[in-house]
Amino acid sequence: MRKADLVNAISEKTGVPKVDVLVTLEELFKEIKTTMTNGENVYVRGFGSFIIKRRAKKVGRNIKKGKSIDIPEHYIPSFKPAKIFSEQVKKNVHALPEDESED
Repeated sequence: MRKADLVNAISEKTGVPKVDVLVTLEELFKEIKTTMTNGENVYVRGFGSFIIKRRAKKVGRNIKKGKSIDIPEHYIPSFKPAKIFSEQVKKNVHALPEDESED
């Protein structure tokens, strides 16, 4: 499912015009990005948490040049699904064909 499909589905189920749904979704994504950029996590009860993960400093390798490079400590955004959400997916999704499981 892509963003356009999501907008269409929400619009059909709620009766809200597609443009309004799109604007709302865009603002939701923008607010999550802004909040996380400011160093805060976002918690949505029953859905999951958008959290910031710290990656420690480490040494990597440039295989082409055969040299070691230092990778500094950095932070990445991550999503942790709520327990109830994970359980629903486990119960309802059964062995998807391999090409569909990647979407």
